[in-house]
Amino acid sequence: MSEQLTPPSAKRSPYEALKYPQFVAYMFANSFITMALLIQEVLLGYEMYKVTHDPMALGLIGLAEALPYISLALFGGHLADLYNKKTILMLSLSVIILSSVILVWATHSTTQLPQHNLLPIIYGVIFLIGLAKGFYSPASSSLNPFLIPKEVFANATTWASSFWQAGAILGPGLAGFMYAYWGLTNSLWFVVALLCTVMLLISTITAPPIPEKVEEKVNIFQSLKEGIAFVFKTKIILYSISLDLFSVLFGGVIALLPIYAEDILKVGAEGLGILRAAPSIGAILTMFMMVYFPPLKHAWRNLLLAVGGFGLATLIFAVSTNLWISVVALFFTGAFDSVSVIVRQTVLRYWTPDEMRGRVSAVNGIFVSSSNEIGAFESGLLAKLMGTVPSVIFGGTMTMIIVSIVWIRSKELFKMKVTD
Repeated sequence: MSEQLTPPSAKRSPYEALKYPQFVAYMFANSFITMALLIQEVLLGYEMYKVTHDPMALGLIGLAEALPYISLALFGGHLADLYNKKTILMLSLSVIILSSVILVWATHSTTQLPQHNLLPIIYGVIFLIGLAKGFYSPASSSLNPFLIPKEVFANATTWASSFWQAGAILGPGLAGFMYAYWGLTNSLWFVVALLCTVMLLISTITAPPIPEKVEEKVNIFQSLKEGIAFVFKTKIILYSISLDLFSVLFGGVIALLPIYAEDILKVGAEGLGILRAAPSIGAILTMFMMVYFPPLKHAWRNLLLAVGGFGLATLIFAVSTNLWISVVALFFTGAFDSVSVIVRQTVLRYWTPDEMRGRVSAVNGIFVSSSNEIGAFESGLLAKLMGTVPSVIFGGTMTMIIVSIVWIRSKELFKMKVTD
C-alpha cells in the first residue's frame, strides 16, 4: 500500500500546523485535560495503595474507567458523526468536572468518610468519568482533523501528540509533589481548575459542519457496523492499533508505579512523581525531534522497531532496583512509544473518511482504552498472582513476542510510504 500525504517536492515548515488558531486551542485543551486526569489518576492510585496495600486496588481503578468507556465509545462515535461535536464535548466535560468536585468533597477532611464508604465513592466517580469519556474522546478525536487542512495532518499529529505528552509529563510529575506538599484534597481542587480551563478553550472552537453523507444515516446499528467494518478491512489501521493494544496491554507498567515507589525502590510520593513523569519526558523530547525528522519514510518498520524497543525498556525497568536506572528505562518506554503514536495517528487520520471519523476514532479509542485501563487491571491482577517484578517481566516478554509475530505476518506493509 503506497500513499503520500504531500508531494515530495513540497517542503513544509515544521510549524505549519501552528498557523491555525483553533487547532492551537484544541492542542492546549487536549494537553490540559490530559494533565488534569493524570494528576487525578496518580493521586487516587497512590492514596488507595497507601490505604489498602493491595495491587488489585490499583487494577480496579483502570477497570472502573475502562468498562463504561468501552461500553459507550462506539455509540459516542456514532453521535459524534451525527451531531455537533462541540456540544458533545461541552456536555461530557461538564460531567467530568462535576465528578471531580465530588472527589474533592469525598476526600475533604471535614467530610470524614470511613474507608468502607470512601473506596466505593472513588470507584463510582471513576466509573462516571469513564462514561463521560465514552462521549468526549470520540468527539475530540474526530474534531481534530477538521481544524487543519489534510496536507498538514502529519505535522499536526506531531504537534498535537507533543502537547498531549506535555500534559502527560506535567500531570504525573506534579502529582507526587502536590500530594506531598498540598495534600490530596487541595490537589484535586487544582484538577477542577484545569478542567474549567479546558471548558473555556473548547468554547473558542467553531464546530465543523456535519458531513452530508452522515446526515442521511438513521440506523445506529448499521452505522456502527460500517465503522467497525472499515477498520477491519483497512489492514494498516487494524494492524497498527492492534499492535498498540497488545503491546501496552501486556507491557504497560504505569499502574504498578505506586508499588515500585513504595515497596521496591522505596522513594515515596516524590519518587513516584519522577517515575511517572519519565516516560512522558522521553516521549515529548522524541516528538519535538520528529517535528524535524518525522518517522514516516519507513513507517511500518519504524513502528515495529519502536514497539520492540518499548518491550526491551520494560524488561530493564522490571529488574532494576536503582531509581535512576528505572527512570532511564521508563524514559525510553516513552521515547519509543512516541514514535508509534506519530505513525499510528497519522495513518488513522489520513485514511479515514470525514463522515466516519467519529466511529473510527471510537474503535481506536476502545483499543487504546483496552490497552491502558484494562492493561492496568491486568497488571494489578498479575502482580497479585505472580508478584510485581515477575508480572512486569512477563509483560515485557509478551510485547517482544507480539512484535516478532506481527513483523512476520505484515510484510506487505513494509512497502507503505507516508512522506511529509
